[in-house]
Formats: sequence, C-alpha cells, structure tokens
Amino acid sequence: MPDLSELEYQALRATIRERGTFRVCTILVGLAAWGALSLGLVMSDLAGGVTMVPLVVLAGTFEISFFVHTGVERVGRYVQVFYEEARSMTGWETVAMNYGGRFPSGLDPLFTGVFASATVVDFASAIVLTTGRPGWVAISFIAHLVFAWRLAVARRASAGQRALDLERFRALRSQPPLH
Repeated sequence: MPDLSELEYQALRATIRERGTFRVCTILVGLAAWGALSLGLVMSDLAGGVTMVPLVVLAGTFEISFFVHTGVERVGRYVQVFYEEARSMTGWETVAMNYGGRFPSGLDPLFTGVFASATVVDFASAIVLTTGRPGWVAISFIAHLVFAWRLAVARRASAGQRALDLERFRALRSQPPLH
C-alpha cells in the first residue's frame, strides 16, 4: 500500500499549483469580461441599473480570486506545519514565507491595484452613462465605494493570514484531535 502521507503531500502541492494557475486565469478572464461589458454599455448608450453589471462582474472576479488565494495560502501553511515542521525540515513553504518576510517585494497577490484602477475606470464610465440621473450617480458612487472598501479589507486580512494560519495549524498539531 502506498504511503498515504506522501500521497497527501503530492496532492496538496498539486492543489497549490493548480489553484494558483486557476486564480490568475480567472482574473484575466474576469477583467476581459468586465472590459467587454463596460465597452458594450458605452457603445450601446444604455443607462440606469444596467451600468452596475460591470461592477458586479469586477467584484465577482475579485471575490473568486480572493477565495482561491486564501485557500491556497491555507494549504501552504498546512503543508508547512504538518509536513515540513513535523519532520524538522525546511521546505518550499517555510522558505517562501521567510523570504517574503525578509525581502518584501511589493508584489500584490490580490491584484488590488489592478482592481482599484478598474473600479475608478468603471465609476467614470458609469458617470458618463448616467449623466442627468443624479440618483443613479449616487447609487453607483456608493456601490463603487463599498467595493473599494472591500478591496482594502481583503488586502489587510490577507497580509496577516499566513501568520494567523501558521499559529492555528501549530495549535491544531499540538492538541489531540476532536472526535
């Protein structure tokens, strides 16, 4: 019978790889869909509530990306605690976490700068489409502001996620399992 621990480790590493690729592809497709919808709205001269559709696509793309990123990070911390630390070895997850702490690159794995820029562009196009309709401008402004707030909250949560997950997995490893 194969070593279940080794099989699990391989499956977890594959999960990290596949979800990382999926996340970047999702962002690319989501931004393309958002751009196409926005351009289509401007070209069709539609107004009103339909101007919120591109923002919903943008927000949905971000939420999917954030969800997958969070899951990948969590799997990475699990691998770090239950495979690397449990075997007193230093592997990719430990090195990657230490590297990021020592040499911050300024890279944003959530692409919040890209999403924030798209939000500004989206709001500008919504203003153009809803000119003369102050109610829709106000609703659009509030919706875009809420999404910008969500980006900031997600980025803040993501910044502390590795350390928090590491602490939680270490606590789980040191306690007997619940039945």
